[in-house]
Amino acid sequence: MTKDQKNEVIELLKSKFTQYNNFYITDTESLSVEQISNLRRTCFNKQVEVKVAKNTLIRKALESLDSAKYAGVLDSLNNVTALMFAENPKDPAVIISAFRKANTGDRPTLKAAFINGDIFVGDNSLDALTKIKTKNELIGEVIGLLQSPAKRVIAALLNHAENGSTKAETEVVAAAVEVAVAEAPAEAPVAVEVAPEAPAAEENA
Repeated sequence: MTKDQKNEVIELLKSKFTQYNNFYITDTESLSVEQISNLRRTCFNKQVEVKVAKNTLIRKALESLDSAKYAGVLDSLNNVTALMFAENPKDPAVIISAFRKANTGDRPTLKAAFINGDIFVGDNSLDALTKIKTKNELIGEVIGLLQSPAKRVIAALLNHAENGSTKAETEVVAAAVEVAVAEAPAEAPVAVEVAPEAPAAEENA
């Protein structure tokens, strides 16, 4: 590969990292040509883009954009690397899980994932990633909760925090609550009876 060709790949990768807030770094080594084709087809049908490139070029693309922001995924750039880009943060995880079951194997292996600023490292993160909620799902939940007593809203928010919600999920829930509360009709004021004050005692002349 010539220097110009390498630069073209780097620029293409930079455009993808800029376009998507979610991407997965996977290892597809040992998959057959047929399996790779099937995986690509599934990803295409789910609007997940797959890009295969050398680790050195991926690293250069990430570092040229924001080395600090992507520092957590750089150590995962080893062996064979296939990148998965998606608008829906959990789609690649669901695809990988289903592909493994269908092929009774452990490939593709998840090396790392970048989800709206949050970084997941290691294949043991895959199950958690399949359960990530989209922005619309979170907003729908909050709207439903706001129609319930306040105690349920508080309980649900605490549950999100205890279950290791991502930073993005927490921000979406908080924003949705703030907007919904602001738009909700104010409760009627509670009437409070106030006892009349006793007349002040007259001073003796």
